[in-house]
Amino acid sequence: MGAVIRSETARGATATALRIVAVAIAYYVSGRIGLLRQVTVHGAVVTPLWPPTGVALGCLLYWGLRIWPGIAIGALLAVAWTGHSIDPGDIAIVAGNTLAPVCALLMLRRVGFRMALSRLRDGTALIFLGALSSMLVSATTGSTVLLLDDKLPKSGFWPVWFAWWAGDAMGVLMVTPLLLLLRRARMPRRTDRWVEAGALVVTAAVVVPVATGSHYALLFLVFPLLIWAALRFELAGSAPCALLVAVLAVIAATGRAGSFSSLTLFEAMINLTALNGSVALTALLLAAIVTEHQNVRRRIERACEELADVVEQLAPAEQRRGWPSSDSRRRDGG
Repeated sequence: MGAVIRSETARGATATALRIVAVAIAYYVSGRIGLLRQVTVHGAVVTPLWPPTGVALGCLLYWGLRIWPGIAIGALLAVAWTGHSIDPGDIAIVAGNTLAPVCALLMLRRVGFRMALSRLRDGTALIFLGALSSMLVSATTGSTVLLLDDKLPKSGFWPVWFAWWAGDAMGVLMVTPLLLLLRRARMPRRTDRWVEAGALVVTAAVVVPVATGSHYALLFLVFPLLIWAALRFELAGSAPCALLVAVLAVIAATGRAGSFSSLTLFEAMINLTALNGSVALTALLLAAIVTEHQNVRRRIERACEELADVVEQLAPAEQRRGWPSSDSRRRDGG
């Protein structure tokens, strides 16, 4: 018996170690991707969209607090990749980047968050607790460390803090829903759904680049697309569309293209944050509302079927002769 217990413990420890390694690699790789569109604010390097925060929170939601060392290792590797030697300030920044998603997990657990994002309260919790509130930790820690190390002037504290916070929050809002979607992703079975999904993909491929890259004020064109995706495909449609909008908007803002061409860097970051925040709110909340309503409708239909079966069993036989059977009612959609 003791050997069996030791074997189970060893397997559990091995699985946890492998998950930690996987999280570290995912954090580092997504960090490399995020740094492709970095900007410099008062001498500090920040990213308008920092995917590792979304990866970290998604992994914590899947596997629990035991994988937090993977976040720390991945963050340390991402800092080391920038080319300078690791100092105590970098360790503090790594600690802040690790603590922020951990705080997000704890707060989401506190309010009974469900990873299916099938309720409006789940979408609201992810936005306001998982992203906007928790990422205050990493932004405040990082900006304070840079200020104390004389790498940031006092006048630049709040612009850097805002850019840091916005990048981390957008990483959660854009990446975490996609990771949570993977566990329940299903291929559409009906032919008409495939046709509509293809039409949505083609429309997104045309509309989003035009909206984000045009010099005219056409950014509002992305919202009918998000509404279509959320109403018809729920989170499976709205989350990828939102990420596409965010990525192309980041490219346009950092390259001073399209609607961002005449703006200063700080103005572009503010407009970009407002756009991506609005996109995330529309995609997540509308999809959650549609999913919640669909689930309520299904529960009502099941309750009606069960009630009809009970009535059919309790009614006298002579009264049931002219009634349609429960099976025929289900076939007819009754």
